Amino acid sequence: MMAIGPTIETERLILRPPRAEDFDSWCAFHADEDVMRHLGGVQGPELTWRSMCAMTGAWTIEGFSMFSVIEKATGEWVGRLGPWRPYGWPGTEVGWGLVRSAWGKGYASEGAAAAMDYAVDILGWDEVIHTIDPANAGSIRVAERLGSRVLRQATLPAPLILTLDAYGQSADEWRARRIKGA
Repeated sequence: MMAIGPTIETERLILRPPRAEDFDSWCAFHADEDVMRHLGGVQGPELTWRSMCAMTGAWTIEGFSMFSVIEKATGEWVGRLGPWRPYGWPGTEVGWGLVRSAWGKGYASEGAAAAMDYAVDILGWDEVIHTIDPANAGSIRVAERLGSRVLRQATLPAPLILTLDAYGQSADEWRARRIKGA
């Protein structure tokens, strides 16, 4: 299979474009009510297929998209995260969503930091946002660990049509944070 995007390695994770072999894990992810509470709700295999194909197709159309997150220690698919900007999206986002067994391990922060590096250094983004439901305390903590703050309200396009908080920072703020080692 021809690679459609880069593979990025962090200390504990491999970030790579989605593959067909990820589908069953992605279905389990989308079937978990707790996981999907702030990500648009539970989705069955049919919608999961469309969602996965949309993210995979964005690599071809946009030249970037969310990565599948693979835990190095086990080789298991543990979520998806990365740059995301579908048509009508309220900004250049680095988002994340992980399976419940991966929560609390720092994977979202670790992977999102690598994806922010990619978005700023390779894609040339001037700003990175994270659209977060105000009730999603876990994602708010991740955004704040990354140095992001509430910038504005953001409305997601149809079919979602949700107004969320857009946490984020400029590329210059992200670069300065990296230099300081924070």
